Amino acid sequence: MPPPDPHLLTLRASDVARFHTYLSFTAFGGALLVASALHFTKVVKNDVAGWPDEWFPSVSATIGDWYPERNIFQLLIAITSGPRFALIAFGYLLNSRASPSSALPGFLAVVGVLRTLSCGGWVYVTSSDDHDVHDVLMILYILLNLPWMYGGVRLSGGKARRHRSRVGSAFWFSLLPMVYYFVQHKVHRIPGAYSRYAIFEWSLIFFDILYDSATILDFENSGLEVSINIPIARTSARSTEADGEMPKASANEPSDLASASIQQSVNEKSSGTSATEAHHGIASNRASALLTSCRPLLGFLADLYFAYQSWTLLTALPVTLFYFSVWKLALAGPEFSLFATLSPLLLGFSPVSAFAASRGGRVVLAGAAGVVGLGFWWAESMWTRLAAVIFGVSCTGLHWATEWQMGTENGYHAVVFLLGLILSSLSKHLNHGNNPAWPIVNSSSGGHHAPVLVFGFLALVEYGTRPDPLLAAAQTPTASSTASHPSTKSPKTDGKPAANSREGWLLPSVSLGALIYSLHERLSDPSSLIAWSWTGFPTAGPHPHLHTPLTLLAQVLGVLIALSVSPAGSVVSPLTASPRAALVRSDISTHPLTFVVGALSAYLLHTRGGWTGYAGGLLHAVFLTLITPPLLQRAGAAARARGAGRVFGTVWAVWIALLFTGTFTVAYAFVPGAWNFRERTDAVLGAQLALLAPAFRWRGPSSAGPVTRSLAPVAPPTRRLARAALALVAVAALLGPLARPAPPTPHPAPAHERARLLHAGIWTVHFGIDNAGRDSQHGIAALLRDMDLDVVGLLETDLHRPVFGNRDLTRVAVEDLGYYVDIGPGPNKHTWGCVLLSKFPILKSQHHLLPSPDGELAPAIEAILDVYGVNVTVIVAHNGQEETPLDRELQATELARIMAASYPDPLIFLGYVVTDPHAPRPAPYEIMVTDGRVHDIDKDDLDRWCEYIFYRGLYRTAYVRVSRGAITDTELQVGQFAVPRYGLTTGEVPEADRLLRAWKEDLPHEHWFPDEYYGDENGGGVRGHFYHVFNTPLYYKVPPVSAL
Repeated sequence: MPPPDPHLLTLRASDVARFHTYLSFTAFGGALLVASALHFTKVVKNDVAGWPDEWFPSVSATIGDWYPERNIFQLLIAITSGPRFALIAFGYLLNSRASPSSALPGFLAVVGVLRTLSCGGWVYVTSSDDHDVHDVLMILYILLNLPWMYGGVRLSGGKARRHRSRVGSAFWFSLLPMVYYFVQHKVHRIPGAYSRYAIFEWSLIFFDILYDSATILDFENSGLEVSINIPIARTSARSTEADGEMPKASANEPSDLASASIQQSVNEKSSGTSATEAHHGIASNRASALLTSCRPLLGFLADLYFAYQSWTLLTALPVTLFYFSVWKLALAGPEFSLFATLSPLLLGFSPVSAFAASRGGRVVLAGAAGVVGLGFWWAESMWTRLAAVIFGVSCTGLHWATEWQMGTENGYHAVVFLLGLILSSLSKHLNHGNNPAWPIVNSSSGGHHAPVLVFGFLALVEYGTRPDPLLAAAQTPTASSTASHPSTKSPKTDGKPAANSREGWLLPSVSLGALIYSLHERLSDPSSLIAWSWTGFPTAGPHPHLHTPLTLLAQVLGVLIALSVSPAGSVVSPLTASPRAALVRSDISTHPLTFVVGALSAYLLHTRGGWTGYAGGLLHAVFLTLITPPLLQRAGAAARARGAGRVFGTVWAVWIALLFTGTFTVAYAFVPGAWNFRERTDAVLGAQLALLAPAFRWRGPSSAGPVTRSLAPVAPPTRRLARAALALVAVAALLGPLARPAPPTPHPAPAHERARLLHAGIWTVHFGIDNAGRDSQHGIAALLRDMDLDVVGLLETDLHRPVFGNRDLTRVAVEDLGYYVDIGPGPNKHTWGCVLLSKFPILKSQHHLLPSPDGELAPAIEAILDVYGVNVTVIVAHNGQEETPLDRELQATELARIMAASYPDPLIFLGYVVTDPHAPRPAPYEIMVTDGRVHDIDKDDLDRWCEYIFYRGLYRTAYVRVSRGAITDTELQVGQFAVPRYGLTTGEVPEADRLLRAWKEDLPHEHWFPDEYYGDENGGGVRGHFYHVFNTPLYYKVPPVSAL
């Protein structure tokens, strides 16, 4: 063995890994020991309880709250960062040599760096410094662990792989009880739950460090060593050169890579090239290799963004144009902007087809769709924003049609198309039901356009500079696949054989159109399926907000199944010259039984409530995502054979027809001919299934022709990237909401509780679109907060249709203010919707569909609330229009029956009645007040028509009417009531005693409404809202003898 070179320092990589493991355990373990020894009772205390209910400290409290443990930990973790980055570099070198053609080592290195930086973020920005930043960085760290652990398992082998698999599984399984106990602590505020949460939080730290310790096995097995050259002193070198001698290489050179590099540098120096330049060249080559290996990943991320952008624009078009329909209550003209989706018809013209198929054309279409379609969100004019969306959707239609025509046979675009939908739905889930890039939101209503456009710019740069062939490794699994970068001539005449020229084009077209509408209607928001199955309290099914991630998980499962049944590529056997049977997978996506499952799931969703209906909805979500790849493939094949304009023009024509008919099932009163679709969601849903049916293989084995592969191949790199993306979506769906502060626990204001007061309001909110065409959730919540509303009925709230954006109008109020919520009858009940929000527990609720023989179906919610221990019935209802007097009479009669049935129990009616005060029968007023055995909140208020508040069994102490501001077209009415004590009743209070008016100063301060809302159209008020009609709240005295 040659003696060691005195000028080389050699380090074993396994020793660096071992040092990193020991140091990490010391940092966390030492902080835990010091904190427990010095500040135990302080670090176990939280906002719910302290010692002895809480008995174990959380990670955040241990490492971030107290001196000296915080400082000791941060010092040790800073020392750990050096070995951490070294391990990432060593791992990349080792894995890139073992898998030189794979992009995974480079991707894993990037993830490792980001993971380390995010770790530094939540370590040095503690929860006491900035709770939100700390939590976001912690969640980001956990999310990055998913690709980090998955990639590590994929690249390792032997004992290291088994070690990583076991520890990684333990890590992810520990998340489940950790999240459960966090909810128990944060939402239910159970003492001791946070200590149990902390146990599992510390287990994540332990498993995380233990997982990284597998690098010890990797480096020991490989024998990886790092040699550092210690240069000879400059004086010695100079003297040697002065004597005319050149430095000589040692005769005993080590044979490792580092020594070889040093020897190469010495040789280059002897020939006139400096060692520094040689090292710079090596570093440059490595950087170039890293960029090349990451290029498929970057391309995949760019394509995901463009798919998200496309779905954002498609879902924005109906809700943007519906602003005009709402204000006119009829076809207003902008509805024809839906025809922007027919832009693929332009592909019938050769110049347009050639432009759209060219590289530059596709870059221009993708960029223009984002820059114009999303970039004009700031415009004040609704017409400007609508025009921008129309342009963006037109570009998107051309872009989608070109991609599907030219490359659908490799399955890549189908996967990206579905991921774009899931990302759009996820963004709504994390943003109070609104897509953050929609033009109907801005910075004050939930918009986050700037970061979205920055991502779009980066994606466009990648798309424009992407080398040929485009994502070759990810998109083209076989040599026979079509090149991803097309020629500039029309795809129809690009020289490809029209393999499907004998197939018809119409059936694939209508099937794809029905599929896109089905995805849009039911899966573009994760809460829509819950709205279809919601039945009220006590809950017998999913909660509108809590269980929405399950819809996203069902979509993820559908894509995973589609990936699993799609072939990885056709490999030709040298013996048989035919595809190997082992690579052809069973195609269940177009099997007739799959269609039967889809039809059954649609039936359950439409006809059943609770968990049964929602389970049908989840199964339907899996069905729709599973069949997407073959339907896209067949439409693309038809487009190549018969022309893209014809095929995709028909696709979007079907989408438009279904969008109109789906809207007409509820919005039929003001549109000629729409009555034929009145309350016929069953027919529209059945039509969708009928149009999907031709996509399935109905022929029997005896009549089948030659066996062909019906599923497009998906290359292994695409599978890996798609599965990683789906895993991140699943984690974000489950954990993302935890990054926000927990919703306040529903509870009346302390002042209300002291005086046993209840503020009840009724407000028609115009489908959540304000006068400027923006989402009005934040404005609604602000007024509810200022008026201290304990119970509120909101009308015109069923937004789970494409024309409304598939939105949940209650998200901001519930999550920011803390309400129990009954979202009322779902979209399959064909009403405009009504919602009940309550600070008091909802003991029981029932949904009513009121008689409506001539007009639109009227909804009502009947609920029993636990108000300071007293059961109070609250009814929220939306009666028919002035044009249908019979409807209003029958609806008033039914509501009077419902109210009288609970007599003499306390009751509050909050509704849209459409009647003059004191109008005799058959007008609703007399029917409801007399037959319902209730009192008008103020019979002397003669300036009413739509909204009314009735009551009984309570003491009315105030009544106020607040102007609509810019939120809607209807005012907010609020009644203030004092609730008798348990076991006592108001009895029959004489009318004279009920109408004793009072000055504000005559009542305790708890009864006062805010002074800031005094004003008028010329000034005063808040955000355009002010007390109007009476220009002040009306106050009333409590009868001399009361049950308070």
